[in-house]
This record gives sequence, structure tokens and C-alpha cells, in this order.
Amino acid sequence: MSFSSSTKLVPRSSKAVSILIVISSTFMATTQGFDGSMMNALNILPSYTDYFSLNTTTLALNTSAVWLGGCLAGMFFGLITDYLGRKNAMLIAALITIFAAILQAASQNVPMFVISRILIGLGMNGSATAGPVYIAETLKPQWRGWGLGLFFDFYYIGGLISAGVTYGTARMQSTWAWRLPSALQGLFSVLCIVVLPFIPESPRWLIHKGRNEEAIEAIALACADGNKDDPIVQVQYREIIDTLAWEKEQGETLSLLQTVKTPGARKRMMLSLSVAVFTMLSGNNIISYYLGTMLTNAGITDSTTQLEINIILNAWCLVICLFGTSLLDILGRKSLAAWSTGLLTIFIFMIGGLTAAYGTSTNTAGIYGTVASIFLFQGSYSFGWTPLTMVYPPEVLNFSIRSNGMAVYAFIVSGVGLLVTFAFPYALEAIGWKTYMINGAWDVLELAFVLFFWVETKGKTLEEIDELFDGQKHSDAPDLEAIMKGKAGVDEFVVDGVEPVTQVPVEVSKKAD
Repeated sequence: MSFSSSTKLVPRSSKAVSILIVISSTFMATTQGFDGSMMNALNILPSYTDYFSLNTTTLALNTSAVWLGGCLAGMFFGLITDYLGRKNAMLIAALITIFAAILQAASQNVPMFVISRILIGLGMNGSATAGPVYIAETLKPQWRGWGLGLFFDFYYIGGLISAGVTYGTARMQSTWAWRLPSALQGLFSVLCIVVLPFIPESPRWLIHKGRNEEAIEAIALACADGNKDDPIVQVQYREIIDTLAWEKEQGETLSLLQTVKTPGARKRMMLSLSVAVFTMLSGNNIISYYLGTMLTNAGITDSTTQLEINIILNAWCLVICLFGTSLLDILGRKSLAAWSTGLLTIFIFMIGGLTAAYGTSTNTAGIYGTVASIFLFQGSYSFGWTPLTMVYPPEVLNFSIRSNGMAVYAFIVSGVGLLVTFAFPYALEAIGWKTYMINGAWDVLELAFVLFFWVETKGKTLEEIDELFDGQKHSDAPDLEAIMKGKAGVDEFVVDGVEPVTQVPVEVSKKAD
């Protein structure tokens, strides 16, 4: 089954295409959110913990195995995305996730459950590699921030759905209390597969494969209701052709080695991987996977109350992350990250202090204060880091390293996620509130890194971002923003006597060093 070639089913309305592009990938993020919230809830349910006779070690293993699968995806899914195309890679990831969800629902023992969790991680991180690359390369530039931001915002859609499902199944007096939510993880991957025939392939991947006519059609469908002669279409087409030609002249290849081969590539990877580390180590994973333990430490021990708080928390985070996404192209990526990190640092210290003071008491005000701090912390994280999780990495990576760079990104996310989800239960058990204080000190370092090393990418096409790293734009085409604001026109677009873009082969418009 292949969805890369035909555009027969693709709507001729760019608005419809853009919505479908975002939907196809956000279904994948919904699976991730569903999984995180589901495991959070399952770890609270006696029907799950008793069935597998879980202790601290097996609880952590069942929960963290998903990250091991993510690490496996990081080793090869970038190659699949480059070789087979963005859409086909998304298809493969979705099929793996569906199979894994069925296996998890049918699990009879801990080893079977762990294997299913590994496969879930493989499918989800395959999606996290191919999906953001596809959105960044295909969606119209003025929608890119929203599209990539919504990718992980839908984490909370999945989390909210999962929280509601597990709240309902918790009343079941059988293993279906956890088997049904496990099976439903595969639903969103099914929906993703349904959408794939109705969206075009990445024009950048098509040009790399020499399929230029299909590429300009893909740009036109995404940006100009199918009109190939629209100036916006022509500018983007020229920018992509010139930039890919320049990368080829420089000897850049679609390989893992390319991610560290040049100073520019290493800087791009450093910025991309900073997001991978910060999104995992800001303290949010304690809440995402071990909210029940946190609430117990804070003095709230009733499992039904904990599940209710889980539902409300996911709804709160969804509202906040959508607000943060709306500010991506106003505040910019760097400022949003700085504000988010600064606020969450304050609130994680508050969680630590309140847990230390009231965790073993029956002081109602102290318990409510701790819960409020948890909400404020998670809201602060959701404000910036939730949308930025999939916005910043594919933007700072150029075409030659985008797929493999995102695969490495997924590998690091999963590696760090495996570390923290396995380690935090022991940390919370051994040192309790001090865990939050240590995490808060780390968050201060995160803020310093963002302020001193991040570059701003808002308002630029992927090719125009190259100038921030290479010191020059690799195309003679005017900036897209200038065209959109009427500061440049199609008559200024012809370079060195070259005919309009729709007639330009790759070799014609190479830009010298």
C-alpha cells in the first residue's frame, strides 16, 4: 500500500488540504497523549496493578517500556522517512501502533505487556519522526507554526479522551477496565490512515527524488487552491530547488553522519536536541506518568479523586497549550520557551516546598495549595513546551538532516523518557519532595540555555531559516514574506534570464557559494 504518488483524491481547496494535513499528523499525537494519560490512570487502578501483581520495579518497567520502543524507532525511522517518503512512513508507523494496541489489550502477563509497550513506542516515535517532518515541509508557511504546534497540543486531546475512558472503565469489575483503554489506543492510527489518501506528499521530498511536476502540484494544492502560477507557489518552488541544489553541491547526503558532519549541522542538532532533553526533564514526566504517586505524597489518596483530578488537569493543559500555540508567531519561538521555562521553574519549587510542608498532614489548605501548584506547573509547561515540542526541531533542521535529525531527536526523547520514567518512582519513594527541588535547579539551567543559544525562526520559510545558520540564503528568489506584503513581485523573481519557475529545472538556478 502506497499513498505517496496520487493526488486524485486531494481537495482543490488549500484550506481543506491544510486542515487535512494537520489532522493526519495530530491523530498520531493524540495516540501519544492517550497513552500517557492511560498509563497514568492504569497505575492508579487496582484491576491493573493487582492483575499483574506489580511492584515498584514492574510498575516502572510496564510504564517505561514505551520509551525503549521509541529508542528503536530513532535508530532507523529517519531512513524510512527519507527512502519511502513522508506519507508512507506515517502509514507504517500507524500500522505498527494498531498492531501493538491489540497486543497490549490481549496481554496475559508482564512480558507480553512490556513487548506491546515497546511496539507502541516504536509506532508512536515513528509517527513523531515522520509527522512533524511532513507538516513542516508541506503545510503553507503562514500555517506552519499552528500546524506543528497543534501536533503536540493534541497530546492533551488524547489525554483528555483517555482520562474520560479510564474514569468510566474504572467501574468495571474485570480486566476490561484496562484492556478496553489499551485497545482504543489504535483508533487514532486508523483515522490517520483514512486521511492519508486525501493529502499531497512533501514537495521537498518529491524534488529530492526528481519528481518536480508532482512537487509544484503539491505546493499549489497546499498554498494556492491548485494554481501553479501563483507567485507564492513559484517563490517556494524556486527556494526549494535552489536550496536542495546547493546542499547537493556541498556534498550533503541523507545520512546519519550528515547530522554531525559540519559546524552548521552540529549547531542545528544541538538546538533540536535541546528541545528533546528539556521537554523530558522539566519535571512534566513526573506528573504525566506518576500523578497518582504525587497526589498520594500530597495527601490525596482516594483513587476516584485522583482520576477526577487527572481529567481536569488534561482539560486545563489543553486550553493553555492552545493559547500558547496562538502566540507562536507573535512572541516567537525563543520568547515562548523562555517564558514557559521561567514560570514552570517557579512552580516546581512551590510543589516541592508544599509537599515537604503538608504532604504528611491533613491540612486541607496545604493539600489544595499543592494541587494548585501542580496545575500551575503543568499549565506553564503546556504554554510553551507543548507546542514547541514539534515546532522548533524540524524548523532548525535543513532538508539533508531533517528526517534523520528528527529520528535522533525521537531517540533522545525516548532515551531520556526511559531514564526519567524508570527513575522517578524510586526518587519519589526515596527522597520525596527533594525530587522536585533537584528538578527545579535543572530547569534554571534550561532557561539559561534558551536565552543564550536559541535562534528565532518565526516568519521564515524553511529555506530562509538557513541564513541563520549558514550566513546566506541559498536562493535568489525574494523572501516569501516580501511577496506576501507586496514588497516584491513576480517580475523581480526571474534571475539571470531564467524563465518563470514552473519551467525551471533543478540545474538552472544553482547559487554559487
